Amino acid sequence: MPDPLLEALLEVQAHDLVVDQLRHRRESLAERRSLREVTDEIRRADQQLAAVGARAHELERAQRRLEDEVTTLGAKRSDSERRLYGGGVQAPRELQALSQEVEALARRTRALEDELLELMEAAEPVAAEAAALEARRSELDAEAVRLAVVVSEREAEIDGLLAAEAAARAEASAGISSELLATYEQLRRRLDGVGVARLEGGRCTGCHLALPAVELDAVRRAPPGTIVRHEECGRILVR
Repeated sequence: MPDPLLEALLEVQAHDLVVDQLRHRRESLAERRSLREVTDEIRRADQQLAAVGARAHELERAQRRLEDEVTTLGAKRSDSERRLYGGGVQAPRELQALSQEVEALARRTRALEDELLELMEAAEPVAAEAAALEARRSELDAEAVRLAVVVSEREAEIDGLLAAEAAARAEASAGISSELLATYEQLRRRLDGVGVARLEGGRCTGCHLALPAVELDAVRRAPPGTIVRHEECGRILVR
């Protein structure tokens, strides 16, 4: 005849196993893994953006330096041209020197303008890369928000199931002594979550080993209400 106490303990274990499965499901949500992957990608995108931003900043600084130098040379050239053509200088040697200075300033300006053009051309792909990274970063942000919402929804759903299992377990364990529950929980921690097992066909359904004839006979002869343990695995046996 079935022992109501041990049948209740089996019911407790059934709820505990469901709880284990639900907790595992909660921790291993596919969306949670995807969120971690997206978060990692966001971090990589930020690193790339920082590197590209540094390159763009260096190019901008170099461009400003050249532009300032071109402006300074332009002012010097204008001043020299005013003196050259203003009529205030009459000495041929001084006029020749001013003419050479104007030409030198013009050559230097053209060289700087060529450098400036090269810098501007070099800045274009950097700006395009930064824009592409910013766009990708925005996409990743949106995906991270979406996944976080999904994870929150899945967690809430599982938490509801966990609460229902906890309530059912509490009801099933109401008539079981605290000593027996403590023994069962200790066994569960040590034996892969299974602390109590039914004896079927002379086998322990926890470890799936057949009981020796002598042990099986002793189990069957034990008085009703006796807590019997499998000698091999240590689990509580339900006859």
